[in-house]
Amino acid sequence: MNNIQITFRKFARGAAILLALVLAPSVKAADSVSLITDFGFNGRHAYYFVAIEKGYYKDAGFEVKVLGGKGSVDAIRQVGAGNATFGFADAGSLMLARANDAIPVKLVAVVYAKPPQAIFCSEDAGLKTAKDLEGKSIANPAGGSIPDMFPAFAKAAGIDIAKVTWVVADSSALPGLLATGKVPCVGQFTVGEPLLRARLAPKKLIRFAYSDPGLSYYGNGIIATEATIKSNPDLVRRFVAATIKGMKTAFANPAEAGAIMNKFHPQVEVEIAKGEIQSVAELADIKGKPLGEIDPARIQATLDVVNGAFKLKNPVVANDVYVPGFVAK
Repeated sequence: MNNIQITFRKFARGAAILLALVLAPSVKAADSVSLITDFGFNGRHAYYFVAIEKGYYKDAGFEVKVLGGKGSVDAIRQVGAGNATFGFADAGSLMLARANDAIPVKLVAVVYAKPPQAIFCSEDAGLKTAKDLEGKSIANPAGGSIPDMFPAFAKAAGIDIAKVTWVVADSSALPGLLATGKVPCVGQFTVGEPLLRARLAPKKLIRFAYSDPGLSYYGNGIIATEATIKSNPDLVRRFVAATIKGMKTAFANPAEAGAIMNKFHPQVEVEIAKGEIQSVAELADIKGKPLGEIDPARIQATLDVVNGAFKLKNPVVANDVYVPGFVAK
């Protein structure tokens, strides 16, 4: 083989490789996003990890990191500051943050379509009605929606808020504080009841849900900044869709969801996680509405509750706090 033939073959081989590279389909890099929870890592958050485990986020083009938050207020601030792409936070707290601190964050999908907040007390405390909370101490983490929305609950239940003392405690410490009698009551979402019951046994648990006196408003949902929503609506839409897929899978098989949550966070017991995800399913289900869809009427009802219980620094209307269209029909 002469030099001309060798040179030609090298040229042909190089051209073929170049052509293959040009014609090969381009692989788009995954979008790296983060989500911050309302409080730490609990069974109620299992569907995010189901979406990771099942590849729903990957299929939607994401690499997702889930961060443990320190309350809805903290989650709202972290998202607003750009420290997390998405957050899981309370709608009422979001409205307060918008009105009083001008944090440019909005709701893009709802998870807790019914009020999740509650006060749980040990039977030993002797409370019979919500009015009996007067003179008692309630332990709750700082920056959460339970103390945020308590004035609305107190107004509806006829409680003098000046006679209730709030004790700041880490969310992980609440079950122990209640079980040992160090506090008579703790703030907790209704989805956290399985854990409290397990830790308090054989003592009985008394629940005063914010929905008991007739309050009806949105709880937690997925939030993002106005900038993210405006600049990259497709990213928001894909994240919401993958998360809702994770919710549906978790709701259909809560035992499996509990096992997946335990795999990612072994401190979360499988049975407790199973019970919490079942409670989430009850809060999320609104007959005739797609899972996650935001109802303008329910947003307005939430605003009415907030406006009726708080003096806001600046007025807030529905369009200030949510954006429709990110949940597939």
